[in-house]
Amino acid sequence: MKMVADMLEQAPFLRLNEELTTELLTTALREEVTKAGFSKVVLGLSGGIDSALSLYLSVRAFGPENVIAVRMPYKTSSPSSLEDAEAAIAATGVEALTIDITPQIDAYFDMMPDATPLRRGNKMARERMTILYDLSAHYNALVIGTSNRTELLLGYGTQFGDAASAVNPIGDLYKTQVRQLAVYLGVPEQIIAKPPSADLWEEQTDEGELGFTYLDVDCLLHYMVDQRYTLDQLRAQGFEDEFIAKVSKRIIQNQYKRTMPVILKVGNRTVGVDFRYLRDWGL
Repeated sequence: MKMVADMLEQAPFLRLNEELTTELLTTALREEVTKAGFSKVVLGLSGGIDSALSLYLSVRAFGPENVIAVRMPYKTSSPSSLEDAEAAIAATGVEALTIDITPQIDAYFDMMPDATPLRRGNKMARERMTILYDLSAHYNALVIGTSNRTELLLGYGTQFGDAASAVNPIGDLYKTQVRQLAVYLGVPEQIIAKPPSADLWEEQTDEGELGFTYLDVDCLLHYMVDQRYTLDQLRAQGFEDEFIAKVSKRIIQNQYKRTMPVILKVGNRTVGVDFRYLRDWGL
């Protein structure tokens, strides 16, 4: 796809070995899910590229008969998002459900009509995750994540909402790499080409809300995080101080979203600190 090819030409250091990456991700995904005692997975399918890629990887790992895709629109959700999700469902042949979250969201905000779009969006994200975890119990299926590395680093997601999952197959892929792998795996072109959006309100886009493009921030994150460049080295690469500071601030402020809840230590065998045996401990 030309759009993605052009991006990778501008940032060749982000290019993946598609075959190897797919094999690594599907093998690891299968191992993590089966190690936990599950053979099925469930995920939310928004119609966007991230959830579509997670879907395609899950199908490769488990087969379509073991994957449940759930569409959870709100009344203001774009009809095209539902159509794009349906295209991915039809292409993969997975079991699919559509659950309208409008009644429960409106019931809550009827009591708080002045709630901001941010609050409403976070509530929708967490409502969707409660549905996925309920369906996880119903189907005996593990919840699969759909947040990419760019979003996780920037904190562009809802804690215990879309950022929650049991296993996340795309969390180590920058958004540009998500696009590359989506092309390789045959995700429908209309999903790859459309502007990324959380679909929280009309005309909302990720890049419009963030104030920069995913390609630009992926390039910065590559040098800042992967290569550990100093401020002077980042400047030498042509990045503006304002951009560097804005991205750095987001990474620092949102660290809490990337960790499990902090347990305040009292004893000498604190869960997650001193007590960190492998899951097969004692076998």
